[in-house]
Amino acid sequence: MSSPLIECIPNFSEARRPEVVAAIVAAITGVPEVSLLNHSSDNDHNRTVVTFAGPPAAVEEAAFRGIQKAAELIDLDRHTGTHPRIGATDVVPFVPLSGVEMAECVQIAKRLGERVGRELNIPVYLYEEAASRPERVNLENNRRGQYEGLKAEIESNPDRKPDYGPARLGPAGATVIGARHPLIAYNVYLTTGDVSIAKAVAKAIRHSSGGFRFVKGLGMLVEGRAQVSMNLTDFRQTPVQRVVEAIRREAARHGVSIHHSELIGLIPGEALMDAAAWYLQLDGFSPEQVLENRLYAARSGPSTGPGFLDSLAAGTAAPGGGSAAAYAGAMGAALVAMVARLTIGKKKYAEVEAQMTEILNQAERLRRDLTAAVDEDAAAFESILAAFKLPKETPAQQSARNAAIEAATLKAAQVPLATAGNAVKTLALAERCAALGNLNAISDAASAAAMCRAALTGAAYNVRINVNALAGKQAGEPLLVQIAALEEKAANLEADVRQSMQTRGGLSL
Repeated sequence: MSSPLIECIPNFSEARRPEVVAAIVAAITGVPEVSLLNHSSDNDHNRTVVTFAGPPAAVEEAAFRGIQKAAELIDLDRHTGTHPRIGATDVVPFVPLSGVEMAECVQIAKRLGERVGRELNIPVYLYEEAASRPERVNLENNRRGQYEGLKAEIESNPDRKPDYGPARLGPAGATVIGARHPLIAYNVYLTTGDVSIAKAVAKAIRHSSGGFRFVKGLGMLVEGRAQVSMNLTDFRQTPVQRVVEAIRREAARHGVSIHHSELIGLIPGEALMDAAAWYLQLDGFSPEQVLENRLYAARSGPSTGPGFLDSLAAGTAAPGGGSAAAYAGAMGAALVAMVARLTIGKKKYAEVEAQMTEILNQAERLRRDLTAAVDEDAAAFESILAAFKLPKETPAQQSARNAAIEAATLKAAQVPLATAGNAVKTLALAERCAALGNLNAISDAASAAAMCRAALTGAAYNVRINVNALAGKQAGEPLLVQIAALEEKAANLEADVRQSMQTRGGLSL
C-alpha cells in the first residue's frame, strides 16, 4: 500500500540574500519526515522556490514554519524584483502525490491558512481547488496590484478582504495558500533583449488573453535577455512541447528565436517522456520502454504485479474488493490502449488516427490513475481499522474516535466512487474503439468494456456498503446519486458496444 504523501512548493520573495534562503530551508527541513526535493533562486525575480514532500501532517507543519521564518526575515517594503508578489511567502500550494485525495489537500490549505492568519497576523487568500470564491481560483487575481496595490486596497475594498487573518498588511505582506494539481514552472529565453517581444509572445500563448488553456505567462527582462515566464497548470491537457513550438512560431514573427529554456523546481517524468516521444516521433511509445522505469518496476514489486493476486487471496482485510475493482478497470484501460495502438498507423484507419491517438493518451492516463487506486483503496480501509483502534476511555476520546471513524468511512466510499468514475470514462473509450478501431481487435475492445463494467460493479458495492456504515447518512447521499448516474451511463455504453459487435463483428448477441 502507498503511504499518504503530498508535495508543497512555497515561493518566497527572496533570492539575493543566501543566508535568508538558507534559514527558511532549514526551518522547513527541521520537521521530521519532510524530504527536501529541490530549491532554486532567481536574483532578477528575487524569488526562491522550495519543493518538499512527506506525510500530510509533517508537510503542513513544515509549510507553517517556512512562512513564519520568511515573515521574520523578509520586509516587502524593501523588496524589489521582476516577478509579481504580494507576500514574503507569496504562494503555498499543496499537491496530492499518493494515498491522498485533493479534498485532503484543500483541508490542509484551509487549516494552514487559518493558523497563519491567527498566529502570524498575515492575511491569507485561498486559491485553486481551495478557493472560497470563483474569482480567487486564479493566482493572478489574488496577486492583482502586487504588494503595493493590495496595501492600498485591503482595508477599504470588500473584494480584497482576506479569507483568514487581518484586513491590513504588515511588512510580511499577504500569503496565497491552496491545493492544485502538478504544475510546471518553465521559462523560455529569446535571442533578444527587447522585453516588448517577450510580452507579445506571452500574450499570444497564455489562456487569459486567448492562448492555450492551462498556460499562464508573462514577458520580462532577465539578465539582459527577454524571457517568457510560464506556469503550465495541466501538462496533460496542454503539453510542454506544444507550448514551446507556439513560442517558437510567435518569436519568429518578430524576427527572433529561442535561445534556451529553464525549469524552476521539478517536472513530472511523464511530461518529459511525452515531449521526447513527440519530438522523436516515436510511434506507439510506452513509458514501460524506459529502462529505468522497467528496472524500478522489477525491483520494487508493484502492488499490481504478480504479488497482487497473492495479496488479494491472503486472509487479510485489505486489499479487497475495491482494490480488485480498480485492478479490473486498469486492465480495461490497458486493453483500450492496445486497440488504439493496433489502429494508429494503419492506412485503412487513417481517417480515425487523430481520434485513436487521443483515445490512447486518455487510456494511458486512466490506466495510471486506476492502478494507483489499487493501493489507495487498501489504504482507505486500513484507515478505518486504525480509527477503530483509537482510545475511547473518556468522552473526549470517544468523540474524537467517532469523528475519525466517520471521516475514514466516508473516505473509503469516496475512493471507489473515483474508481467507478474512471471505469465509466474508460468504458466510453472502449465503446469508441469498438465502433471505430481496428476490426481485428474488436473483441479486445469489447473485453475492455467488460472489464470496465466489472470495475464499476465492484466499486459500486464498496461505495454503497461504506455509505451504509456512515452515522450521518446525509453525507453519503450525493455519492449514491453519482453511482446511480454512472450505472445508467454504463448501461447505455454497453448497449452501444453490443451493437458494434453485431454490425461490425457479425456476432449474434
